[in-house]
Amino acid sequence: MSKAAPRIDIPHGVAVCAEILARAGGRAFLVGGAVRDSLLERPMKDYDLEVFGLSYDAVRGALAAVARVEPVGDSFPVFKVAGLPGIAGQLDVALPRRDSRKGPGHRGIEAQADPNMPIEEAARRRDFTINAMMFDLVTGILEDPFGGEKDLSASLLRVVDESTFGDDPLRALRAAQFAARFELRVEEGTARLCASMPLHELPADRIFGEVEKALLQARRPSIAFRLLAEWDQLRVIAPELVPLAVTPQDPEWHPEGDVWTHTLLALDEARRLIDDLEPPRALAVMLGTLCHDLGKPETTKVEDGRIRSRGHEEAGVAPTLALLDRWNVHTRDSFPLRDQIVALVKDHLKPGALYQARSEVSAGAIRRLARRVESDLLYRVATADCLGRTGDFAPLAMEWFIGEVRKLSVERAGPLPLLRGRDLLNLGVKPGPAVGKILNEVYERQLDSLVQTRDEALRAARTLLGLAPS
Repeated sequence: MSKAAPRIDIPHGVAVCAEILARAGGRAFLVGGAVRDSLLERPMKDYDLEVFGLSYDAVRGALAAVARVEPVGDSFPVFKVAGLPGIAGQLDVALPRRDSRKGPGHRGIEAQADPNMPIEEAARRRDFTINAMMFDLVTGILEDPFGGEKDLSASLLRVVDESTFGDDPLRALRAAQFAARFELRVEEGTARLCASMPLHELPADRIFGEVEKALLQARRPSIAFRLLAEWDQLRVIAPELVPLAVTPQDPEWHPEGDVWTHTLLALDEARRLIDDLEPPRALAVMLGTLCHDLGKPETTKVEDGRIRSRGHEEAGVAPTLALLDRWNVHTRDSFPLRDQIVALVKDHLKPGALYQARSEVSAGAIRRLARRVESDLLYRVATADCLGRTGDFAPLAMEWFIGEVRKLSVERAGPLPLLRGRDLLNLGVKPGPAVGKILNEVYERQLDSLVQTRDEALRAARTLLGLAPS
């Protein structure tokens, strides 16, 4: 179906590409997510073009006159185009192609270019109707052969072609994260196909890539995880999460029910708390929240008629590490993502415990906690944990905690030591275990506010060494 499209604001560099390709005899379409997002009146981030009527070499030659053009590889007829006005990154420019499955997994797809392929056939290889729309950059015509605009208006996620959808198992994960990001209802036949996908064929980085999009880009990430559970795909990609659904909780503190229900509610609460964070720290909060109660299946017991999960924080470390291993999660942009997630799981009850004993809690206790885990991230996970319940549970403990943290300026780390190893060497201490012992003792005093300046730290070191005051 062709029709005039709503006005789509196109960066100058994209328009330049379209004009050059048109002069060379081609027809350039904006395709995929950019068209979808423009119809949803959302910001367009990625601009992908598909060019009809020109050969691979002709497309490359035409674009090379105005930009840097690099082929993606021999397997796919796609170029990365950089250096265009108004485009900060790269533009993907592809030829229409036929995809065929030659082996297992996402990488077992073989592509064959066909510049003269009919528009409907080219669009048919797309996964969902909302991603199969094409906008002619010269005429302003929207080509929508599979009713994507109508599905988008109805908040429906539907496959383009059931016979080929299963060629790429990654599409099941894409369905879940799209449903979450755009809050779509998954059409019944599409859901059945997603439930049948062999996700075990996918590499960890591909799986986690879709999980991360759901966690960081959806307003309600719980939608994605609920769908994966309904499709019984959690058993494949995150079996550590499966027991949560059959683990009960004390209804006085968790009237919402089982641990899985609580985790999904907490996940959506956490998502509201991360918009001011850079991506690695935002991801730490989301994964910390997802994993925070993984220890409950092992520790949950009925004691004196009450459901208890004593020690579930510590017990949650092992399944958290197992899940992070499964998804190959380690550092991110030099941020110790994995270590922080584990610390968040291990310490997620600490803000509440400190609040309960607040009349006796010292500055040292807050500072020591900040050495193990970023206190600001812990505040967010604990707040999500508190609010991720039905009923009236105000996060009083968490607000008290972050207030104390801010007073001490330890939101991201414990205080830097006032005393350094070279200071002890200057006092005549020989290199060896004694240096570390003295440094630790002085630092402990610093954490307890007994040492507050460098001069006081030096005096404390002299005292410990039995030296006369300077």
